[in-house]
Amino acid sequence: MDKNAGFDLSGKTALVTGGGSGLGFAISKILIQSGARVIIIGRQEAKLAEACEKLGSQCSYKVFDLSAVEKIKWFVETLEAENGPLDVLVNNAGIHLKKDTLSVSDEEYQRVIRINQQAVFALTREVSVKMVERQAGCVIMISSMASQYGLPKVIAYTAAKSAVEGMTRALAVELSPLGVRVNCVAPGFIATDMSAGALNNDKERMARVLTRTPIGRLGEPDDIGYAVTYLASEAARYVTGVVLPVDGGNSIGF
Repeated sequence: MDKNAGFDLSGKTALVTGGGSGLGFAISKILIQSGARVIIIGRQEAKLAEACEKLGSQCSYKVFDLSAVEKIKWFVETLEAENGPLDVLVNNAGIHLKKDTLSVSDEEYQRVIRINQQAVFALTREVSVKMVERQAGCVIMISSMASQYGLPKVIAYTAAKSAVEGMTRALAVELSPLGVRVNCVAPGFIATDMSAGALNNDKERMARVLTRTPIGRLGEPDDIGYAVTYLASEAARYVTGVVLPVDGGNSIGF
């Protein structure tokens, strides 16, 4: 028996939102390495095309703006008509807003919620309708340490990601009896271009991060990819409703 058979995603098709860069690109890469065919979506065609070229023939892309929530049902139907059934959905795309809470406008707050929470639900609902018909599928949310801690200046992002974790548990209870597992990965401090750049320019903050991270270093984007691939695979067939911190122990560090 192949000792890696439980992690083999050959024959599976995964949709990764925001797959053109950062964590989404790393997630897509590891899914492809495990045998999956991956469709990445985003707003910028040039970025998606470049990512697909790097990821190889198992990757394709579709340009779509998730803020157009009213078009998500049409998008999912079109995507499956063109590519066949989706086996895995990874809700990775999101936007950020760093601003003092008392200065955040209603419009700014609503925009973050629309992309990071409302669109995540709408896409999950429409994909899950198809998965339930087949009694098979897997949905993986990407949360954030902002939902675990009280972080300043990210009130809208924190609210949205906290909702995503709550949705993970509620959806798992409803959908798992129908054949669809729902789980969530909560990344810690990961060395993406954006986060590593910010920390490298703030030595005091970097020291605080590393001091309370038992593993003693920043995570790599591939670490999130491996966690997502595990949850998408048969190796996690009895796992649902879980919020998995991938943070080097930061959330339990002292």
